[in-house]
Formats: sequence, C-alpha cells, structure tokens
Amino acid sequence: MTSIGNREISPLDQLLVEGQSVWLDYIRRGMLRDGGMERLIRERGLRGVTSNPAIFEQAIGRSDDYDAGLAVLAASGADAMTAYEILAIEDIRAAADFFRGVYEESKGEDGYVSLEVSPELARDGEGTLEEARRLWAAVDRPNVMIKIPGTEEGLPAIETAIAEGINVNVTLLFSLSGYEAVMEAYLRGLERRAAAGLPLGGIASVASFFISRVDTAVDGLLERFAQAAGDEDRRTQLLGLRGRAAIANAKMAYRRFREVFGDERFNLLMGRGARPQRPLWASTSTKNPEYRDVIYVEELIGPDTVNTMPLATVEAFADHGVVARTVDADLPGAERELAALAEAGINLDEVTERLQVEGVEKFVDPFRDLLRTIEGKMAQVAGR
Repeated sequence: MTSIGNREISPLDQLLVEGQSVWLDYIRRGMLRDGGMERLIRERGLRGVTSNPAIFEQAIGRSDDYDAGLAVLAASGADAMTAYEILAIEDIRAAADFFRGVYEESKGEDGYVSLEVSPELARDGEGTLEEARRLWAAVDRPNVMIKIPGTEEGLPAIETAIAEGINVNVTLLFSLSGYEAVMEAYLRGLERRAAAGLPLGGIASVASFFISRVDTAVDGLLERFAQAAGDEDRRTQLLGLRGRAAIANAKMAYRRFREVFGDERFNLLMGRGARPQRPLWASTSTKNPEYRDVIYVEELIGPDTVNTMPLATVEAFADHGVVARTVDADLPGAERELAALAEAGINLDEVTERLQVEGVEKFVDPFRDLLRTIEGKMAQVAGR
C-alpha cells in the first residue's frame, strides 16, 4: 500500500483525492492538550472541526478538563453563559491554531473550526447577526467559521455576515428549497461585498446539509404505512424504500450546487477571488444498526464537498471505508427513488420542513442543558 511519510494511505486520504475534506464533529479540551487533535490531523488527515452546544455539553459535563477554568470563573462571579463563551472561545482558538497549517497549506480551502451562535437566536435574525459579529471578533482567527442556522430568519444574517467578511457555516439544512435560499443568500452577500469594492478572496462558507435524520424520519413513516398496508406485496414495497431518502435528497442538493456555482453569475464573482460555498454533509453517523456504519460517507463522495464525522465514524471509515465518486453517480436513479417515495405517500418537503423545526428545538435543549451543566460544575468546583 502507498504511504504518506511513515504511515499508509487510508480511505480517509483517498477521500481527499476525490475532492472531499473530512472535518471532525467533536471537540474537547483534553484532545487539544494531550496531543489527541494533533495526532488526528497527522494520522487521520483531518481538515477541520465543527462544534455545537451538545458537543460542548458532553465535553464539559463528562470530563474534568474544564474544572480548573470553571473554578476561576466561579470565583470571578461569572454566570453560566459567560463561562460557556469564555471556555468555548478558548477551545476554538486553540483548535484553529492547530489547523492553521492546514488552512495555509490549502490556501484557505480547509483548516476551519466552527463555533455556533446561540440556538435560542434561531428565529431572531438581528440577534443572530449581532452574536455572529461578536463571536467572530472575539475568536479573532481567519480560519474560524461562525455557525448560523439556515432558517428563514437566519438568511439575512448569513447574507450580511458574508458581505462583512465573516466566514459562515450554515447549519440545519434539510430541504432543497432551504438550500436554494442559502446559496442565494451567500451569492447576494458576495455581490454586496464586491459592489462595495471589498476583496472576496478571504471568505469561506459551507452549507451543512443534514443526512441521517432524513432517513430516520422517512423510515418511520414508511414503517407506519407498511403496518397499515392491506397486502403483503404493498408492505414489502414500502419497507424496501427505507434508507433511500437521505442520500437521494443530498444528491439532488449536490446537483443544484454544481449548477448554481457553475453558472455565469458565480463565474463573475469567482473572477474576483470568490470561492464556492461547499456542501457539507452533516449528521453522517448511522442511526439504524441495519445500515452499513459508513453508508452516509460512502454514498456522498465527490469534489468540493466536506463530510463532518463524529470520531467513531472517522475511525470506522479509516478501517473499512470504500472510496469512489458517488455523489453524482446515477442521478436518474436518485430521482426514481424520490418519485417512489412520493408515490408511497411521503411528502419530503413536509418531512424536511418539520425536521428543521425539530432541529432548532434539538439544539436549544442541549444548549440549556449545557448551561445547567456549567452551573452545576461551577457550584461543585467552587465548593472544593
């Protein structure tokens, strides 16, 4: 097997050959201090990191990595929200510094670390923009992305952030219509910046399209329909459609990405240094144990994409992932899959709209859990 330096090329390295970057969907202070993150960059070829409140809740609540910092913050009288931001910003800065080499080597293509605005602002566009500006300034690293949800209210914040030169990771995308709106917001932001005579070359953005949650929702509906089916053939047909919606939906999104960022409108911006807003496949761990554990990686490989994986998926793919360009393979087949789902009674627009609403709630709840965890930890360490 071919090697890189002193290590063999793994399937993760082959993904990069196909044009896909692997970002880690996890961060913890211990990894940044004990060499764990550095090893993942060196041995697994990681190209970036994403974070969210649920990840920080796990990191802070299930380790003692943050206890010393929390003790200092508790003694200073900081509240939970202030403590969270201070700790998160410290971690994001440290991670960005680890990935600075990747950022520079890739000329700004990769090496990004994402920090999310408060999920409680998902329906507050002005509040989202204000917090995005504040976090961007506080972290003060060129290879950081601020995560903004792709809700209707978040679109103006995305556009203005891009116009102001803030790197944006647009999160919580499920539907093709939502994705279209996000690409439009990105293009308008670039055009506003160009009209103001400002440079476009240093700006980066990804659009995080969630994958496995779509299958989880659609499979549940198919199983319910199958239980109510009047004959065995119909039941078998419905159950045979499970596990197909998410990948087909993402393939349609990728097709639109290629169309939008291949037309004359973007070519004019690219001539001034603009980068395409790459699709990022999120929620790519397999929720159904009946499915291959790396299915949401293997079926969505292709140029100009990012796959952000939890550590278990990174290791699983390094061990037995199969690499081939798949994201735009058999698009007519993906269209047939979606048509079959519609014929079965699945309204994918309704499903994905509901998933975004639920996704906001699923981010808000862990955020509140995070603040409660911090409050408890601060009380605990202050009493020692």
